[in-house]
Amino acid sequence: MRLLLKKMHTWMDAYMKRFDTDDEAVMQGIRIKKTHTGYVTAIARELAGHLRLSEHDIELAEMMGLFHDVGRFRQYMVYQTFNDAQSEDHAELGLRVLDEEMPYMGELASEDADLLRFAIRNHNKKEIEPATDGRALMFARLLRDADKLDIYRVLSPYLSPEGADKAPNFIRSDASQLVSPDFIRDFAAGKQADYRKMRTHGDRKLVRLMWVYDIHYSWTLRKIVERGYVDRIIRYLPEQEGLDEGIRRLREYIGRKCAEEDRAGE
Repeated sequence: MRLLLKKMHTWMDAYMKRFDTDDEAVMQGIRIKKTHTGYVTAIARELAGHLRLSEHDIELAEMMGLFHDVGRFRQYMVYQTFNDAQSEDHAELGLRVLDEEMPYMGELASEDADLLRFAIRNHNKKEIEPATDGRALMFARLLRDADKLDIYRVLSPYLSPEGADKAPNFIRSDASQLVSPDFIRDFAAGKQADYRKMRTHGDRKLVRLMWVYDIHYSWTLRKIVERGYVDRIIRYLPEQEGLDEGIRRLREYIGRKCAEEDRAGE
């Protein structure tokens, strides 16, 4: 498994390099995705270790992190956007890339390949699809947590009004700092909103805050809180009716969740 993982890293490095270009506007996005891939790969492995998984499962989690956004590169080449709603689902696209271009999928045990595909397919969905396989759910939750932890890092510099103006085009939305009423209602109710309906910069910030409710492992949420991501988003929210109730509910939830003990099978 270790040798196979090494070959996969080598392939992925070469694959990402294929998208290098002299167009600096394009390279800005490619560099962000390359760096994100590296961080998520490392986080997935670290979280798997925290859960005391076997070395085999730790390496499988690392593979999931490595390939979770492989579809982003072809997506940007074909559509010039990272917006799934304006192009296609990058997780599904990534699975096609692996089947069509990655020569080592056949070296994975069939069960491991199924787990990898399930986790990647579900890493960007609003909810994980129904499944009775406890290992599939565990790996999907692990990958979603690893992905979101690093996306908080990626987006953090662009939360302020000044930062929003400097954001790459694929991160920008309507410049308004106000949050749409339906997003405020979901936030006050302690629910996630549909990120595909984001209309304003305020919506974007609130959606990232509501991701907290989708974080599965307390280890991940503690990292998010310790790094100041939650407080930073709250600091840059506008003064709007309904937000205070959502913030109060969120902080209470964070306190409870961070006190929980993680177990791999739960």
